Amino acid sequence: MTSHSYTDQFSLEGKKAIVTGGAGILGQHFCAGLAESGASIAIVDIEEGRAVELANDLASTYGVECVGIGGDVSEKNSVDSIIERSLSVFGRIDILHNNAASKSKDLDAFFEATEDYSSEQWKEIMNVNVDGMFEMAKAVGKQMIQQGRGGTIVQTSSIYGMLGPDGRIYEGSTYNGRTINTPAVYAASKAAVLGLTRYLATQWACHGIRVNSLTPGGVESGQNETFVANYSSRTPLQRMAKPEEMVGALLYLCSPASSYVTGHNLIVDGGWSAW
Repeated sequence: MTSHSYTDQFSLEGKKAIVTGGAGILGQHFCAGLAESGASIAIVDIEEGRAVELANDLASTYGVECVGIGGDVSEKNSVDSIIERSLSVFGRIDILHNNAASKSKDLDAFFEATEDYSSEQWKEIMNVNVDGMFEMAKAVGKQMIQQGRGGTIVQTSSIYGMLGPDGRIYEGSTYNGRTINTPAVYAASKAAVLGLTRYLATQWACHGIRVNSLTPGGVESGQNETFVANYSSRTPLQRMAKPEEMVGALLYLCSPASSYVTGHNLIVDGGWSAW
């Protein structure tokens, strides 16, 4: 049996990563995990101040190079700027975590009933969740091909990209005091992530670029007790996820430990989709 360090396969030492939506609820945990594993990170977020603050914090905590970049993935010029800025700091891109998703500028419109949903709101969310994800993947994929050393792309989906929503969990449920549901545009956009992932995985495999998706289940982050109880009862592990429980899956997909994994959807949902 040849000598081989399996634990070393999970190291990201020296890797250069871009994380979109990097200052969000999950994004900040994803960035911390990548930094602790040795990766330098361009933390991209529409809220530049939060991205810069997080970058400074992770750089001082983990001793890796981090930069905060304000950017809107739904704007082509902004995507180009993100790539140029990242390359000016790191010189290359090894990892893209395509994680940004829209929270909507108008939450009343976002949570509107399906039969009354506005086409403007639909287009706004799709512009970020699908178009923006494609623009980032396209730009980074092109750069990785030019570099000639392969790379890894991970794209964040959702269980609602795989399954229809269970309306029963929303009865009496609120998020930060607001009545909520799962809009059709969210489900459709997250389903598109899975299709795009499989397509890019087969398209770019010949260049040594692996493309996978990460599908989180429900994460506890401000829902009321009713929602948490309803969601937990629908989940085999009988609870919602903690944000940090998504990080291990990302590190696996980004690391050499998953060198023969591409076109895959890694589901981290407490067993929700098993029922």
